[in-house]
Amino acid sequence: MFSDCVKLVKEWCGLKSNLCGKESKVIFKQGDIWWASLGMNLGEEMFGKGEKFRRPVLVFRKFTGNSFLALPITKQEKKGSWYVEITIHKERRWVMLNQARILDKKRLTNRIGELDDADFHKVKTEFLKFYGS
Repeated sequence: MFSDCVKLVKEWCGLKSNLCGKESKVIFKQGDIWWASLGMNLGEEMFGKGEKFRRPVLVFRKFTGNSFLALPITKQEKKGSWYVEITIHKERRWVMLNQARILDKKRLTNRIGELDDADFHKVKTEFLKFYGS
């Protein structure tokens, strides 16, 4: 188990060094949903899967042309105040409010789509409740 983890961390470090040098012409906006290379993280931190360590994320708040606040998305049904159910391409998904993190656009790989206004408003309302208390 430990050696598997070490192997994945080494693979992620190699990919991350490639991402670091990558010039990105990606244009993203608030409300977009993208595949993002989140990496191999520790403990309960959400991580990406596959050779590019990717996971879908919601661009929740754009800060600059390069950085944004991302909320990871899962297709496993989740309950609790830190999850918000949304619909993407007519499929149920859950935004994970407790895994919010700042990302650079160099991590973005493929645009999936855009969250509709009603779901974005629901995520924003729940985010403010979750972090405002």
